[in-house]
Amino acid sequence: MADRPEEPRLATRPVVLYPDPVLRRKAAPVRAVDGSVRALVEEMFRLMDAEDGAGLAAPQIGESLRIFVTGATERGGARKAYINPVLVDVTGDLEAMEEGCLSLPDIRGSVRRPTTVTIRALDADGTEFTETSSDFAARVWQHEHDHLEGVLIIDKMSPIDRLRVRRALRDLKAAADEA
Repeated sequence: MADRPEEPRLATRPVVLYPDPVLRRKAAPVRAVDGSVRALVEEMFRLMDAEDGAGLAAPQIGESLRIFVTGATERGGARKAYINPVLVDVTGDLEAMEEGCLSLPDIRGSVRRPTTVTIRALDADGTEFTETSSDFAARVWQHEHDHLEGVLIIDKMSPIDRLRVRRALRDLKAAADEA
């Protein structure tokens, strides 16, 4: 029996780490959902899965585009791409929950967010959809949408948590300066 050639592995970009300037830039809208956008979405899914993330925004892999992906965040849910997402309704009481971020490794803090969100976006086929959630997905959508606006969890953490992570942020800046 002949050996089958190994499947080619697609290169995956690394997660962009704080303080990279792309993380602070407002992302540009996607003009058309085409093959390059679909390939970017697939790359984002692979990286999100490899890093065990709940979501990943395009700026986190160095692309300043209004795209994020999420994993299966609710019972029966599936991985999904959100292209040019708009939070059309954000309501409910503010609820604190500890959040982390792939672009801020080993940094976690309490972030208060509204509990219910309605989002409108395009999927990877370019079809518009609207979803509403009061579950974990609502938090993930807000977190990833923040990335598209250049906002990070450190901007929304409680003051005590911001003080607690100050050294880790300095370490990330120092590592970036050395690179």
